[in-house]
Amino acid sequence: MILPRIGLGCMNLSHAYGVPPSEDDGLAMLRGALDAGVTHLDTATLYGGGRNERLVGRAIAGRRDEVVLASKGGMAIVDGVRVIDGRPETLRAQIDASLERLGVELIDLYYLHRWDKSVPIADSVGALAEAVQAGKIGAIGLSEVSVDRLREAQAVAPIAAVQNEYSLWTRNTEIAMLEATRAAGVALVAFSPLARGFLSDSVGDPAALAEKDIRRPMPRFQPEHWPANAALLPAWRALAAEAECTPAQLALAWLLSRGDHVVPIPGTTALEHARANLAAASLRVDPALLARAGALIGTHSVSGPRYAAQATREVDAESFEDAA
Repeated sequence: MILPRIGLGCMNLSHAYGVPPSEDDGLAMLRGALDAGVTHLDTATLYGGGRNERLVGRAIAGRRDEVVLASKGGMAIVDGVRVIDGRPETLRAQIDASLERLGVELIDLYYLHRWDKSVPIADSVGALAEAVQAGKIGAIGLSEVSVDRLREAQAVAPIAAVQNEYSLWTRNTEIAMLEATRAAGVALVAFSPLARGFLSDSVGDPAALAEKDIRRPMPRFQPEHWPANAALLPAWRALAAEAECTPAQLALAWLLSRGDHVVPIPGTTALEHARANLAAASLRVDPALLARAGALIGTHSVSGPRYAAQATREVDAESFEDAA
């Protein structure tokens, strides 16, 4: 399937990054984003324990034909605990629940949010293929997977998109997935394209983040790594000023230059940021400046792994540690 060049990740309207906005404010933001031209919304069963899907459903009511709607299953909040469960019966139930919360008859793109390593991926993808045949989802995606898992899944059913983390400061996709998706005609949907706020220059002191903000346990925001990472920001700001755009727009322009199949889905709670992010698709940045951006911020200069140990064990995507 062909996705818009830039989408909107809806997670932080309900989940993960500090205190989310009120439902009314989140709804106003989403409706404003649609008015501004956003046509790809990304949500999930996990986000806010279903609240995010209900919020997105309210926002697109009466406007369903304006958006490519993406959601995810296989990871959910169960009795207050995040659970990865890729069993076919679980995915069938979650798809039906997502359809109800979103208030739609079809979800255009539905991802396996995480590969449940206790379940063969062929079984999970088989359940999603059944949902395609039933007319409940339009296409199948995978998230946080390796090329090996993508190929196993493709042996079962067509895969339209892989959603892995990708930004200047997280280059794991460049080990193998960037080229594999390009060659296969699969969209590479880049989540956290602004490095969880780092590349938008919106993180001051990580110690000031809200208590339950998911960045708090991430190594790159920890005291042993943050000073080295923060030291990159003055030069990063200067590059954005030279490009006559915001730091966030420069980060998105760099990602878009990585291939026509690369689709960033930056998240925000502010309508003005959503508009600015969308405008990045029409920026014309000197390729030499983009190359300097890549030389400034990358695997060689960013301090710390992207996840702590537990989260690292839960994902399947290639890592530089494994590739070494």
